[in-house]
Amino acid sequence: MSRRSASDHSANGHEVSHTISDASRPAGETRVRQSFRPHLALVTVQILFGAWPIFGKVVLRSMSATSLVACRLVGAAIVFAFLRRRFTALLHMPRRDFLLLLLCSLTGVVGNQLLYVKGLSLTTVINTALLTTSIPVFVLFVSILFGYDRLSLKRLLGIVLAAAGVVYLINPARAQLTPQTSAGNLLIACNSLLYAVYIVISKRLFERYGALDVITWIFLVSAVLTLPLGVYSLSRDNLAAISWGVWLMIGVIIILPTVGAYYLNAWALTQVSPSTVAIYIYLQPLVAFGFAPLLLGERWNSRTAVATLLIFAGVGLVVSRGRSRAVREISEHPDALAH
Repeated sequence: MSRRSASDHSANGHEVSHTISDASRPAGETRVRQSFRPHLALVTVQILFGAWPIFGKVVLRSMSATSLVACRLVGAAIVFAFLRRRFTALLHMPRRDFLLLLLCSLTGVVGNQLLYVKGLSLTTVINTALLTTSIPVFVLFVSILFGYDRLSLKRLLGIVLAAAGVVYLINPARAQLTPQTSAGNLLIACNSLLYAVYIVISKRLFERYGALDVITWIFLVSAVLTLPLGVYSLSRDNLAAISWGVWLMIGVIIILPTVGAYYLNAWALTQVSPSTVAIYIYLQPLVAFGFAPLLLGERWNSRTAVATLLIFAGVGLVVSRGRSRAVREISEHPDALAH
């Protein structure tokens, strides 16, 4: 301690010591709260993402899948644009990066959402949540094809197990007995593959421009691409028959499991490691498995249980501790598994 600071301390000894004593407890409590908040945010994110297909299933009773996708994308784009208001880099983006942004919009949002919501309209929330957990396996598969990862025996076994669970749940041998559910399961599986392509090809944009800005731009481009199809689809829906409660739920879908969840997840990534984010991702199906039977009357069956074991065993092998670049990229994406 310097002579001056010692003098100051002696002159104001009681006041300083009292201030330090009072500040020590709040500081410690503040550190605890700060370390707890990212985990609370991540739990909230997974609850929101896990609840989205349940909200979507309710809306799809009154609106077509294409109309719901258009409302979600356009609404989220407007909110993101209002929150970010940073478009300088987008306007000056090199042509090659803009073409990549366009491709990311097509694979990660437009095509992804059309497949996902249409599949959701045909199958169950439980099947949808279960099949979505196979995205890390699809990402590893695509990453190997692109030469970013190398195939190992453990990863191959994980891919085979998860694929077996997907195929078993889709049940192609008995598709004629439940054509809607089987078609919906297939669309969700295709959606997962398309989303895996997006995660692999979008890495450069996220590194170059930042996650939140890229997400905003992707939604803006996706909204422009979806708007004509959405207007046409909405014109064919009976909008007068859609209750205010359904419109309110669409607003909830836009604000909570889209904008809110994306922002919370991105913020949490600045506070904790990507591997921690990856762990929380697998709370999503548990949310769906818990609420779907209560809210929608859906039921588990032996096929769902066996598929669950196979898919989670395969995903567990793929995401277990190792050097997979693909799995690392999943955990570093604020929108990974965020449909």
